[in-house]
Amino acid sequence: MNRLQMIEEAKNKIRGLTEHQPQIGLILGSGLGDLAKEMEEAIVVPYGEIPHFPVSTVEGHAGQLVIGKMGGKTVAAMQGRFHFYEGYSMNEVVFPVYVMKALGIQLLIATNAAGGMNSGFRPGDLMVITDHLNMTGSNPLIGPNLAELGPRFPDMSSAYTPELREVAFTVAKQQGAQLQQGVYAGVSGPTYMTPAELIMLRNLGGDAVGMSTVPEVIAASHAGLKVLGISCITDMAIGEELEPLSHDQVVEVANRTKPVFMKLVKGIIQEVKI
Repeated sequence: MNRLQMIEEAKNKIRGLTEHQPQIGLILGSGLGDLAKEMEEAIVVPYGEIPHFPVSTVEGHAGQLVIGKMGGKTVAAMQGRFHFYEGYSMNEVVFPVYVMKALGIQLLIATNAAGGMNSGFRPGDLMVITDHLNMTGSNPLIGPNLAELGPRFPDMSSAYTPELREVAFTVAKQQGAQLQQGVYAGVSGPTYMTPAELIMLRNLGGDAVGMSTVPEVIAASHAGLKVLGISCITDMAIGEELEPLSHDQVVEVANRTKPVFMKLVKGIIQEVKI
């Protein structure tokens, strides 16, 4: 079975469960999945019930697709994502992006928990992603290209759509929330970075570092989707001042930041023009 058939099977399964036609795709990172509970008229589909979908194995990732109404739009929200470090191929990691595109989404909002390498950041800050560094050592588009999904050589000059970043800052200002912005360095994980690695990434232009998002955004660009990326800065990853870190700490800060984050994303969904 080729990739197009796999995408079609997954799409048909989801379409058979709901009449909703999603306009916006939402990927919810570590500790941020509760936003999906805010949706109205929602249907919940465990990943295990969708043909060819991987299954989330990371704490803080519920592992289900929630489709419903939010802010006057129809949204398909992934409560939990897949990571390269879980042992999935890059193709598997980005498979849901193509399925959501097949379902009808026109833009993707990708969120994550990240370490702040910019000394001007603080834990609990939200950072709008302006660009990324792909430091994973791989790319989800390696291999034969299917023209039906996108071009062989996608342009990445505006992978993070400038107009969507403007909407995010406008909504944040209206809500009295402060937003940072910066470059997200995507690494494979699953280890947290060494001090020397963090210093290197900062010197290369990174403001935050994490183990997700980059593959999904590459696939979204390939598929012709508009993209907004938002990182929740859960810890400071300053190489010269690095302290021990656990996943529990990451989830705890993400949970603390959740009310501001959820209000912001709901406001963006309401404000954005489809």
